[in-house]
Amino acid sequence: MNVIWRTLLVILRARTRVRRGKALDPTAVASIRLTTLPTDIDILRHMNNGRYLSLFDLGRWDLLIRTGLFDAMNDRGWYAVVSSETITFRKSLQLWQRFEVQSRFIGHDDKALFLEHRAVVKGEVYARAIIRARMLRRTGGTVPNEELFAAVGKPQGVPEIDAWVHDWAAASSLPPVRQPAPSIWN
Repeated sequence: MNVIWRTLLVILRARTRVRRGKALDPTAVASIRLTTLPTDIDILRHMNNGRYLSLFDLGRWDLLIRTGLFDAMNDRGWYAVVSSETITFRKSLQLWQRFEVQSRFIGHDDKALFLEHRAVVKGEVYARAIIRARMLRRTGGTVPNEELFAAVGKPQGVPEIDAWVHDWAAASSLPPVRQPAPSIWN
């Protein structure tokens, strides 16, 4: 609930932009403008590190709606979940500071889609996150990429994913849900 009103506003604005002819190609960079609010800051008076990922969700909503992927997913009873994410911070966002959340699909592997989100102030990157997301069915199970691309088309012109992203995805993965994953500390 911490960003529900912003989420609803982003969804409404994205729908309005699509109606006004501002839909996006799947390879385009989506951008929304935000302001660091008092509810975003921590005791050190800058944006809380955990809030970045919540606000990057807003960029993902805008991207999914404006590329048409959200409607295609909804029509088929699919939804996306984040399976892993990593974020790097460069500069702090301060209270009342305006910034952009820039979002883009950066590729896929055999099971998931990859997105990049950036917090940008006056053209300068303050933080960057790489997101790995999987498509699931509301009725249960995973949507294979082949089925996803057959339904919505495979975007052309998506850049090749950096090798480190594939290495990170493999190194950070947990066992599938049907296998045990005991919490054992070495």
